[in-house]
Amino acid sequence: MPNRHTLAREVSVQGVTLHAGVPSRLRLRPAASGAGISFRRVDLKGSAPIPALWSNVAETRLGTVLRGPDGSSVGVVEHLMSALAGAGIDDCAIDVEGPEPPLLDGDALSFLVAIDAGGTRAQGPRESIRLNRPVEVGSASAGAKLVPAAAAELYFEIDFPSAAIGRQEFSCAFDPETFRREIAPARTFGFLQEAEHLRAAGYGRGADLTNTLVIDGDALVNPALQRFPDEFVRHKILDAVGDLKLAGLPVIARFEGRKSSHALNNQLLRALFADPANYRVGPD
Repeated sequence: MPNRHTLAREVSVQGVTLHAGVPSRLRLRPAASGAGISFRRVDLKGSAPIPALWSNVAETRLGTVLRGPDGSSVGVVEHLMSALAGAGIDDCAIDVEGPEPPLLDGDALSFLVAIDAGGTRAQGPRESIRLNRPVEVGSASAGAKLVPAAAAELYFEIDFPSAAIGRQEFSCAFDPETFRREIAPARTFGFLQEAEHLRAAGYGRGADLTNTLVIDGDALVNPALQRFPDEFVRHKILDAVGDLKLAGLPVIARFEGRKSSHALNNQLLRALFADPANYRVGPD
């Protein structure tokens, strides 16, 4: 039976947050087998750990926000959760000094580098979730689906009116090497015409031309930052991997996203767990 993994030693990263645009520092610490992933707002006195689970998702407008029983919250967890999934980390205690993890390079690779520096350690046996039947949410215009499969797979398609993006689709197996090479480097993106409105509302204040792909009309403002021609759809997969990590155990299935969002990704997990007949839990 495969083992669960945690960090071999504590590591930390710091930088500016995506939305609040304020400094943030993370400490990623080893955790006991079976503890899972949890966040704690150490900048808030007396705050309790927040288990990184689908049931604790409180907001999904411009990122996945977790909220604990004491009301403390951590926003934009998807990039870090994606990196933890790609690195095969099952148990980790995360201390956050700030409202969100730092944006770093706007990808998951930045967090993978930190995880690499800490190394990993095998511990107790690991179980996974396998699908008994397809589970799907959404509408005619957008949707998310989990389909039974022998191994984890990812597929996503997007379609934006901007010629800088257009229609893109990407599919791949989900394994550590493929994730690190094809998905983790994909940066987040945004639209210049929306920036002023978002910042006035308290969003996107940490995004700039060094960490975010910025689209102005039909043109990419900072093409030198682009790592893949289809980086936009790859980043959507990155986000979905992070959102699915909130299942609490690896989900061995084919994920299919059609213009899916953080909201739909969370709805998909809620639909999955709404009926125990949808899935089974057993050795990975």
